[in-house]
Amino acid sequence: MLKNRMMEERPPEEELKARLKAARERLAKQQMQIKENKLPVLVLMEGWGTAGKGSCTGQIIGNIDPRFFKVVTLDKMTEEEKRKPFLSRYFAQIPEAGKFVFLDSGWMEETAGLRLHGKLNEKEYEMRLDSIRRFERQLTDNGYLVIKFFFHISEKEQKKRIKALMEDIDTAWRVNEDDKWQNKHYGKCQEVFDDYLERTNIPSSPWYVINAKSRKWAQLQVLETMTEGIDIALQNKSLAVPLLQNVFPLVQRPKLSEIPLDMRVEEEEYKEKLEKLQGRLRDLHNRLYRKQVPAVIAYEGWDAAGKGGNIKRITEALDPRGFEVHPIASPEPHEKARHYLWRFWTRLPKTGHIAIFDRTWYGRVMVERLEGFCSENDWKRAYNEINEFEKELADWGAVIIKFWVQIDKETQLERFEMRQNTPEKQWKITEEDWRNREKWDAYEDAVNEMIQKTSTTYAPWYVLESVDKKYARLKALRIIIERLEEALGEK
Repeated sequence: MLKNRMMEERPPEEELKARLKAARERLAKQQMQIKENKLPVLVLMEGWGTAGKGSCTGQIIGNIDPRFFKVVTLDKMTEEEKRKPFLSRYFAQIPEAGKFVFLDSGWMEETAGLRLHGKLNEKEYEMRLDSIRRFERQLTDNGYLVIKFFFHISEKEQKKRIKALMEDIDTAWRVNEDDKWQNKHYGKCQEVFDDYLERTNIPSSPWYVINAKSRKWAQLQVLETMTEGIDIALQNKSLAVPLLQNVFPLVQRPKLSEIPLDMRVEEEEYKEKLEKLQGRLRDLHNRLYRKQVPAVIAYEGWDAAGKGGNIKRITEALDPRGFEVHPIASPEPHEKARHYLWRFWTRLPKTGHIAIFDRTWYGRVMVERLEGFCSENDWKRAYNEINEFEKELADWGAVIIKFWVQIDKETQLERFEMRQNTPEKQWKITEEDWRNREKWDAYEDAVNEMIQKTSTTYAPWYVLESVDKKYARLKALRIIIERLEEALGEK
């Protein structure tokens, strides 16, 4: 995309001025349409060092109300960021519906930089590219406009700019060691940039290479591309997105109705085994931290199935400094205004830590599906998106354990009535619980489909038979221990 590229020439000055004026006015009008239509716009500014990305961004945002945009410059990764999945810090920055985010260099600069300095081998590089393509496609499938610019200048032009900036004491700070290294190894960098641009140039988020020799001309190219992209996105906002075929290996699981629920454990046996299993989990948690292995434990299940008590028996065995429980309720307004996975990407554990989710991202294909909080296209597309999300976590090295806590309808009714008749437990029962109970059959169909389509080899579902809560707690502990032993090479 860069080698031998015929760059469009700068138009005459009068034409340039007229087109710039028209494009600025067009963007100023579009910002209200973006707000009204709740269109989130993510603009990625990449390119050569000293190519003018920052100054161009500064000119562009002058046409937008400050309440509707944010400019993000990500510094070098912190130690904490290094202990999280590669994409997490970028997912955290995605805009709310109706707003812009301008990202001054992002996942391209990081990936290409690691590749150039030999810190990503071929296999790791391929995995990164797969992650990036999925990330960008998920954003556009969920209604985001992703516009990617690469600011291109020649080796000679870059050298000239570096020299000019270095000669002025007030601008020398703008040149860093990476800029100098790039110019010294311009040919090598161009090869890596070319390869990256070609392989991440997807129809839903194509690359736009900007001739950045002239700053005004660069600004015009960006403005005209942005405004055209915004118009198209506003016109296509209601279009359904094609569903992708699942490519991830699945594990067969029985339907909920086929699972017997008569398992029981006596109190004495329960206490003895609980103490033993919790002791083993305590030991494994220490090793998990030492070996820097992250774990994600996800709980879904019927209301009153015993998720809270089950989680409590897990956390009793863990060092409180090394885990966090995330109770997931209805999304807050700022969460609802972003991709539905955003609030989970931002709650992931560091390496060596455990995140326990009480309710999860599977709300998309259960409550949101059945209560009409998202479109049919949204929830049908979510199965693949969730498999992709969990694949990112697995590739990062996380142990993913997903529990469905199962009871029958009669047991739920008994527990609902007990809660309602016990003053100190009445807070646990709501009108919504009774309403959901009326949709038991529809929820059961949704859960069966969810398990069938998202029980992958790297993140399988486990059903906890919880008519006897004690049995379910011991089973959960055994599964967690087995999966952690496997991850730590101790099985």
